[in-house]
Amino acid sequence: MPKIQNSTFSLPNLTTRDLVEQLKLTNSGYTNTTTTHIQKLPKSPSNSPKTSPKYDSKVSDPVAIAKLYAIMEAVDDRVEMHKNVGEQRSNWNSLLLTSINAITITASTMAGIAATTIASGSGPLAELKLSSTLLYLAATGMLLIINNLQPSQLAEEQRNAARLFKQIREEIHTTICIGNPSNKQVKDAMKKVLALDKAYPLPLLGVMLDKFPKKVDPATWWPQQQRRQAKGLGERNDKNGWDAKLEDEMREIVGVLNRKDKEDYLRLGEKALKLNKILAISGPLLAGLAAIGSAFVGSPSHGSWAVVLGVVGGALSSIVNTLEHGGQIGMVFEMYRSNAGFFKLMEESIESNLKDREVERRENGELFEMKVALQLGRSISELKDFAASSSVKGKAMEEFASKLF
Repeated sequence: MPKIQNSTFSLPNLTTRDLVEQLKLTNSGYTNTTTTHIQKLPKSPSNSPKTSPKYDSKVSDPVAIAKLYAIMEAVDDRVEMHKNVGEQRSNWNSLLLTSINAITITASTMAGIAATTIASGSGPLAELKLSSTLLYLAATGMLLIINNLQPSQLAEEQRNAARLFKQIREEIHTTICIGNPSNKQVKDAMKKVLALDKAYPLPLLGVMLDKFPKKVDPATWWPQQQRRQAKGLGERNDKNGWDAKLEDEMREIVGVLNRKDKEDYLRLGEKALKLNKILAISGPLLAGLAAIGSAFVGSPSHGSWAVVLGVVGGALSSIVNTLEHGGQIGMVFEMYRSNAGFFKLMEESIESNLKDREVERRENGELFEMKVALQLGRSISELKDFAASSSVKGKAMEEFASKLF
């Protein structure tokens, strides 16, 4: 490099040719290629809006999407409400059980002390008798209320409702993710939400479900099955995944669900209901008899039967109360009823698809078969084998369709 002098140094004069022209001259080939590409880009058929309906604004209805999101928000709120109310009613069950048993045992102890005092000859203690009687009366009233409400059954109802509302939320989320939701799907989502609100109400007064029905029926939380829109998944075949073999398989599954699974849970539900009725009547009755017996402790005309009622009646009432609410017989009954409702929903769903003679309006056969297998806790091959074995005439089927519960 030349030595730099202390004096002012000069730079070489720049050419007067335009810099853009130099770039065009030196890179003429690249410039021409880029220009040609830009000219051909609008002519590409892959970028034409007519060949990509997925992004066409006319296909997706923004109002339907907004409505589905609004329903999802309401469903999320209902899930939280049912969850909180279920925890509250579960706490009711444990707190009332502990309180009533403590009151009953205290009253029984007081009645025994009063009888012992009389036997020793020091005279009856009116305070102990009065306190024991009042405690027994309070326990009787509380037992009448708690046995009518069945807090363990109420808590199970709210747990079921929270789980089913989560299912509805996931169904709506899947509908939005698949794309192109319609107003029909919005109406179906609304019907499902309202039907579930009616099946598992939150208030107690006026709309509470009957805890001791005359007949045990499966729980119903879904709207009436109606004619569906076309649910085919592409142009794979003209039968939408259905054939005669799959239809026969689904008919066999429906028959087993109706004869075995649903009937078995209804039978167990009837037994749980009868046991719950006996315990619900026996608890207040024993507490009331104990209150009468404690009131007559020390009476010479009634002998020792008053002491037996006052002490033993209170102890038996505590045992019955513990069996009923500690064992949560109401919750067991509701569990059996909801399981029977689950199988009833499966039956209606399968029969609704089979009754629709237009196969393109059914749910895709392969997808529907997979859903049924998952709901029954089986693989698709196990489901086919089970349907084949159940169709053999003259053979008694001992196996249930469901392996989950």
